[in-house]
Amino acid sequence: MTDPSDRNSSPLFGVKEFDEPSVFTPEALLDNARRQKDLPDRSVPEICILDPDGDIVRQLRATGEARKDEAWPGYHTDIYRFERGSEEFGIVGDAVGASFAVLLAEQLFAAGCRFLISVTSAGQIVPKDDPPYFVLIERALRDEGTSHHYRPTGRYATLDDELGASVEEACEPVSRPVYTGSTWTTDAPFRETETAIERARSEEVLAVEMEAAALYTFAAVREQPVVCFAHVTNQMGQTADDFEKGKADGSRDALEVIGAAATAWRSAD
Repeated sequence: MTDPSDRNSSPLFGVKEFDEPSVFTPEALLDNARRQKDLPDRSVPEICILDPDGDIVRQLRATGEARKDEAWPGYHTDIYRFERGSEEFGIVGDAVGASFAVLLAEQLFAAGCRFLISVTSAGQIVPKDDPPYFVLIERALRDEGTSHHYRPTGRYATLDDELGASVEEACEPVSRPVYTGSTWTTDAPFRETETAIERARSEEVLAVEMEAAALYTFAAVREQPVVCFAHVTNQMGQTADDFEKGKADGSRDALEVIGAAATAWRSAD
């Protein structure tokens, strides 16, 4: 273990009290936000979605399917409600990066969420198909900071096995391919060097993204169900057609995958 007295050591990997509760809690944040904004104590939908790119939210708003939840007390975000079949979902757009994703996950579960789905754009590492396609992330390389505040160091954060198996099965009939595999989670997308990419490729990592390792570590420590998908849309800006998601900015395909995951969770629940 790193010596905390070493001035050259990183505090990220220094001594942490993983079993000690935080003084600052998401419940306290939400309670004070409601007080300041004079908002009612209203639960969010049981199934919530993180949409780091914001494309799903924008499409739902453009078609009039989503409505802003005026009772959401979050200081940094808006949450929208929409329905698919008999299920109501809550969705937060532009929740990019590990720390922001977990900040929201903490608040959403404190506000009544029972299942969280993240669908994030990702860069291709080991090709499985021509982009765009999806990866159900079964494990994520912990090359970010947030997860290391929740659990001691370890190379990967993993999806719950039972949840993963049920979601994988539910995704088999969706329109776009959904592969199951590993990703690399980084805080620094503009430091994706050739050496780092080759290291990830040597471990059969399929894609690089910015949230999954932190969300899966949070999920394991808090004992909450979270599933993360990588929407592989690019080769890190190396081709002329990078970042194209398809029809409606890929939102229709993403919503189909989200619906399959929700069905799997409901069946298990």
